[in-house]
Amino acid sequence: MKNKLFLTAIIAIFMLLATACGNGGESAPKTSSKEASTQAKEESPKKEETRTITYLGKEYTIPMEVKNIVITGAMEAMEDSVLLDVKPVGAMTIGGKFPEVFSSIVENAEPIGEKSQPDFETILKLKPDVILASTKFPDEVIQKLEKIGTTIRYSHIATDWEENVKFLGELTGKQEDATAEIEKYSSDLQSAKEKLKETVEGKKVLAVRIRGGNLFIYPETVFVNPLLYSDLGLSGVQEVQAAKAQEQISVEKLAEINPDYLFIQFENNENAQAPNALKDLQQNPILNKTNAFKDDHVFVNVIDPLSEGGPALSRINFLKEAVSALTK
Repeated sequence: MKNKLFLTAIIAIFMLLATACGNGGESAPKTSSKEASTQAKEESPKKEETRTITYLGKEYTIPMEVKNIVITGAMEAMEDSVLLDVKPVGAMTIGGKFPEVFSSIVENAEPIGEKSQPDFETILKLKPDVILASTKFPDEVIQKLEKIGTTIRYSHIATDWEENVKFLGELTGKQEDATAEIEKYSSDLQSAKEKLKETVEGKKVLAVRIRGGNLFIYPETVFVNPLLYSDLGLSGVQEVQAAKAQEQISVEKLAEINPDYLFIQFENNENAQAPNALKDLQQNPILNKTNAFKDDHVFVNVIDPLSEGGPALSRINFLKEAVSALTK
């Protein structure tokens, strides 16, 4: 009897040990399928949320919050960034430095190459969410940028200025600011047209650039011309209407046009080989016989000489200065 009881006790002890070993020394808590699913989601890497943005008829997939923007080649994007206070992590230089006109947005930006020569290695290191590149860039440059990150061609066409501002506003969450700037320009434009209704009627107004020491005019849809001839509705100049692109003209041709008001844009870096070109033009005896020079209606750099003319910032600033000049 004692032997039988002893054997039974030994078997019970072995069963308890087996059970303990099977549970790792403690009972395993039960996990519901819902808890298991939640745990799996938490442990799996989170997929970055994206959104789709449409610009000039093309769709782009971008992060929900765009933080790192690089601007290369697109002066229009730089001007719009100043207008909306968008600070890129990387921006192009001109003559090896950031122009003063962009100082408010490039304080912490990395130089990423010259206007027409992007530094791809530096751009790659900045890990951009979006690269804003000029529509003037050749396809091979765009293709290299696209290998780095989402690259969007920012229009250099002056008539796209509203689309540009709206797009940058949507890209950076500043839609309200963009809308406010467009509406303010529209309001200021109506006031300007009223002021100029009689003062410049029938007058020739011309805007030119001096580049490389030479004089250039532009088509009606380029430079500040859309503001002068479309927005303000001033009388067109035949030579401007006939121009297909940037077109060089001689001093004699400018005298033949004989503008009543003349706006001149002169930037030092663009005239490094001809630093006295503006002075020579102002002292030219042929031009001094034209209406604009005789009436003291010649205006130099009323906006920053690096301004493109077509973007919103250029328009806003030029409108204000043009009204002041054209009412003298």
